[in-house]
Amino acid sequence: MKSTGKRIIISGGGTGGHIFPAIAIANALKKLDPATEILFVGANGRMEMEKVPAAGYKIIGLDIQGIQRKSIWKNLLFPVKLIKSLKKSLAIIKDFKPDAAVGVGGYASGPLLYAASLKRIPYLIQEQNSYAGITNKWLGKKAQKICVAFDGMEQFFPVDKIIKTGNPIRQESVLIAGKQMQALELYKLSAFKKTILITGGSLGARTLNNSIQAGLDKLIAADIQVIWQTGKFYYKSIMEQLGENYHPNIHVMEFVNRMDLAYAAADLIISRAGAGTIAELCVVKKPIILVPSPNVAEDHQTKNALALVQEHAAVFVADRDAEMKLVDKAIELLNDKEKQKKLSDNIGKMAMPNADEVIAKEVIQITINN
Repeated sequence: MKSTGKRIIISGGGTGGHIFPAIAIANALKKLDPATEILFVGANGRMEMEKVPAAGYKIIGLDIQGIQRKSIWKNLLFPVKLIKSLKKSLAIIKDFKPDAAVGVGGYASGPLLYAASLKRIPYLIQEQNSYAGITNKWLGKKAQKICVAFDGMEQFFPVDKIIKTGNPIRQESVLIAGKQMQALELYKLSAFKKTILITGGSLGARTLNNSIQAGLDKLIAADIQVIWQTGKFYYKSIMEQLGENYHPNIHVMEFVNRMDLAYAAADLIISRAGAGTIAELCVVKKPIILVPSPNVAEDHQTKNALALVQEHAAVFVADRDAEMKLVDKAIELLNDKEKQKKLSDNIGKMAMPNADEVIAKEVIQITINN
């Protein structure tokens, strides 16, 4: 590809689900053309202010917050912060002179993309979820392209702007071929026993942790091995309750550093239903049980999970039912080889492993067309 030296702003963040795709898109843009200049715009105090520089990119922070649904008082500063962030976004655009902007969702996306529209800078939205948030629905009207991961998104966006690309994934996490023995060795697991991986994200998921704790006796009785990622909020208290060397089948850890090996070791994966996680699981092609978090905007994790369930690509357990039903469902699924195969085949059909590259090409395209 001929070098164009384009200047691209990528805005958004707040959670790993927004930041990892943003960095993946940046990396793909640099791969397409190393002369591309990239500037990130995030929200002060949020995860992107640390993760983006660690990935080698410059980031500018806006003093912006989201609408606080549980506290009216915390919203009093929202209009002030929004106007301040919009002014700063206009200044960033004037200084950086981007050829295009990309919004991945999160607090900083709104003011930056709105400023881009005022300055007639073309922009692209990357909507990760099956249910679009309020900001993206509003910004979608003036976007040049809207890259989505699920079908049926025309209910939120103009149909002529939508392109189904899938969600960018951490490629190093899904390269699992031929790694099972290495994985079993790392976690000191037997190749002759079934293994469940439980992952609730880096911070952890209280419901998943409580559900596994409630069913530990059943899992041990069934001679099932468990790789249990608790998250940093819960690890200490769980270890205090279980004690060190609780049981050789139960491997408890705060954080999974080698996700590829955890995926490779697993016969079954139990997870929340964030869009980024689902994108990885589609490529990994293992049977999964999804327990969506009810504590997210527009309950989008439930909608993400149901998009897989209707394709017979996942088993669904509601958060409120998990403590009673999750472990029983997991044991039942591990004893049903036919259903495991059906789930694996169907989720594999939904995989879109090159989303980062496809989106990067669309970003370059909107700079050419405008």
